[in-house]
Amino acid sequence: MIARFFLGLGLLVLMVVVSFGTFFYLGGRHSKIALAPQKPTAATPRAQAFTLPGTLYLAQNGALYSFSVGRFHQLTGEEGWTQPSLFPDGQYLLAVKRSYLYSDVYVLTRFGAVHRQLTNNTAYGRYADISDRHWSFYPRLNPSESTVFMSYDAPKYGYDVNLSVWGVPYGASMSQGRLWTISKDYTGGDVQALPLNGGGIIYTKYSYGLDGNLTGQLWFSKNPENPRLPGTALTDPDKDCSQPSLSRDGHLLAFICTNKKQFADMYIASWNGSSLGRLYGVIGNQVVAQPAFAPDGSGIAYLAPGAAGQFQLWFLPKNAYDAPAPSPAPVPTPTPGGPYSGALPSPTAAASTAAPVIKPIQITTGNGFDATSPMTWSN
Repeated sequence: MIARFFLGLGLLVLMVVVSFGTFFYLGGRHSKIALAPQKPTAATPRAQAFTLPGTLYLAQNGALYSFSVGRFHQLTGEEGWTQPSLFPDGQYLLAVKRSYLYSDVYVLTRFGAVHRQLTNNTAYGRYADISDRHWSFYPRLNPSESTVFMSYDAPKYGYDVNLSVWGVPYGASMSQGRLWTISKDYTGGDVQALPLNGGGIIYTKYSYGLDGNLTGQLWFSKNPENPRLPGTALTDPDKDCSQPSLSRDGHLLAFICTNKKQFADMYIASWNGSSLGRLYGVIGNQVVAQPAFAPDGSGIAYLAPGAAGQFQLWFLPKNAYDAPAPSPAPVPTPTPGGPYSGALPSPTAAASTAAPVIKPIQITTGNGFDATSPMTWSN
């Protein structure tokens, strides 16, 4: 009997030990995909292995952050802030603050303090209707800082929220704005207008194709549209392109296209002020979002999922899409030893060498940035 007691006790202890061991073994192998993203400032501050030039502004979980010299700085609280864009002179930021049933555009200092509120899209009164509230998104100032372009849900019929691009004099109310694009019903509308140095805007227009699928297209409008003078389509609807970003010199456009597949590839094309050149794919097999050119022209930052599935910050060096010209063929050297009466040897073409493969650099690993929020970049 005593022997059976100790045998049972031993088996019980063995079961407990094995159970805890199995629990910790399996716990150490759980997927980290479901883990909440870390705040960019949560880790011990240290310089990144690769440092981006200037200061990059981006959004995470309703807060705005700046990234410079390899470190993140939180500029606002987690209060619905998103979609920052710089003033052309770099002194202030435009940003959107989302509320429960509306959103507004603000001017912030580069340190995140509110400088001015530009829109007032809520409705007051105890019995105010939801349709009396409005949404403003993707604010951008034109180069002369005289007009704020934004996507705004007007004209609005009841609860139909369809965004169109509006141009509003800086500091004026929406009642003084002008409708720049005519969006198509039940598509979400026209978004992410990019004001140009020569006047006009590039933006993304959404529409339904013949197959019934919603696709994006880059469009150019020199002046406010009307049914008789529409803008110009820059990309084919089958490519499903969106999220344009212009280089500092104004000659190169970066954007994403899904080609109606599961990936969102990055493309670049030259821009001459009215049309795009040939489209070149520079990143494939990723879900690319919100490309932004470095202010010194050294490359393009963008967002894409990392190993844990959350959108991380990446950088594509300039050499990946702007390779240097090949070296000229060598010139034959005169034969030493005096005059040479025969035919000179023909130049020998330099041996062709494959261009080095320039891969994107992943800057962050544990953060989950807002992939619907464009980034903006200052010197």
